Order: sequence, then C-alpha cells, then structure tokens
Amino acid sequence: MPEVGAPPLPPGRLIELPGRGTTFVREVVGPPGAPTVVLLHGWTVTADLNWFSSFAPLGRRFHVLALDHRGHGQGIRAKRPFRLEDCADDVAALLEVLGRNRAIVAGYSMGGPIAQLVWRQHPELVQGMVLCATARSFAGSREERIATMGMGGLAAAARVTPQQARRWLSDQFVERRREAKGYESWAVEQIQLHDWTAMLEAGQAIGRFSSRQWISSVDVPTAVVVTMRDTVVPVRRQVRLFEAIPGAVAYRIDGDHGVCANEPERFVPTFVAACTSVAERARTQVRPGA
Repeated sequence: MPEVGAPPLPPGRLIELPGRGTTFVREVVGPPGAPTVVLLHGWTVTADLNWFSSFAPLGRRFHVLALDHRGHGQGIRAKRPFRLEDCADDVAALLEVLGRNRAIVAGYSMGGPIAQLVWRQHPELVQGMVLCATARSFAGSREERIATMGMGGLAAAARVTPQQARRWLSDQFVERRREAKGYESWAVEQIQLHDWTAMLEAGQAIGRFSSRQWISSVDVPTAVVVTMRDTVVPVRRQVRLFEAIPGAVAYRIDGDHGVCANEPERFVPTFVAACTSVAERARTQVRPGA
C-alpha cells in the first residue's frame, strides 16, 4: 500500500546482509537486461528522501536499487562507530545478495565518498560512477576541521546521554532539514527514523574523508553532476573532483544542494542523462586486464 502523505515510491523491503545487519532497499526492476544503478543517498536523509523523484524516470532505463545507509532511516544499526568504508562494503554485500555482478554507483553528497570507496574497495563490481553535489574532501578550512572535531565530541556524548538528549538532537536536525517540497510532513517522519548518534559520527567521517591521493586512478566511466548554486558543497570542490578523474564528463544543474528533492524538474533529467552517458560508455569500455 502507498505510504500516507508520501510521494509515489517503488516497492521496498528489508534485506539481511550476512554478517552485517539489515537495511531497507527500494528496487525498480527496469527493462529486461538493463544495467543496474545503485543509488547512494546523502547525509541526514534517506534513500527515499534523496531519490523519490528519480526512481520512476531512472527505472525506465535501468534496474534501480537504493538502500538506507547505516544509522539513516531503516539502515543497519551497528554498535561500532559509523565508517564510510563500512557503507561501501554494505553496497558490495547487497549486490552479492541480489546476484548483481556489476553496477553503476551513483552517490549524492555523502553518497559520493561512498561511491568512490565502493570503486576503491570493490573495483570488480563497479561499471561506472555518477557523483552528484560531492567532492574529494569536505573539511579543508580551519573552521570546517573544528566543526568536524565538535561533531565527534557530540557523537561520543550521545552514546552515553539520556534519551531526552538524543531527542533534542533530532529536533535540531529536523528543524534544519525540511526536504521534499510538497511532502514536508512525510520528510520529517523520514528524518525521525535516524539514529542520531550515527548521524553525528557520519558527519565526522565525512569531514575526515579524502580521496585526493587516489581519485586520479579511477578507471571506469564517470559523470560528475555539479550543483552550481550549492551552499553546502562549494562549487570549486565539485569542479576539482571532476578535474581529478580521467575522462570524467561534467553535467551542470542550476540549483542548490537540495535540488534533488526541492526542484526535481531541474535535477532529474540531468541526472538520468548522466547515468545514461556512463552506461553507454561502460558498454564499450575494455578495462585493463579484462
């Protein structure tokens, strides 16, 4: 049955990843023989919030999978601190469980580092990448590094403070993240599913992430979708990511960081075009050692 107050969504289910935990996955089967695209969402949202407007258009050309990352929505709940590397391994485990040998990984914001890490840790699984509103690193300035350190302290405190403190943290984030224009109540309900200790740990992990030393080794077709009015991930960092990847193709969107949810008419056609470009290039590519 459709979720009350929610946009149209494809079927979803909880999937056990052996030895890792259970996560929630949306799936659009797509045309017979279509390439697989795995959608990797951003920080403090869910797969549904990030990609609800993209599911149906993308599903006309691709087999689409989208999972909630650790601590987000109905993603894996783990005792160990949040690590982007674990999220990348979760993607590999999901593909194995579903019998998908290779896929295009498409990451938005935090999903960008996860996509990059899937390529680095499981190159045999990655057919191509689409990196949206993201970067090689996120904490370059002194102020950003201090903010990252502060999140680490809050995360540690959240593991030992009473439930009221965690509820207060949730309320603060809900006030700041009202995504999905026209579906605000549903968006707030999605956000309230999060594990807020994991959210803070994820913020710290994003701040520590850097692919500067190895991103130039990417050997699969890649598209970089640049959000040209982004106030969260500066455009210059998105452009540097594009410039660092051999053969990458840039797509530009006249929108801010939340354009995927708030202005889907701007985002979706460009995103689908980027995924299609990567799939077409991957079809004819011969990788070293193949």
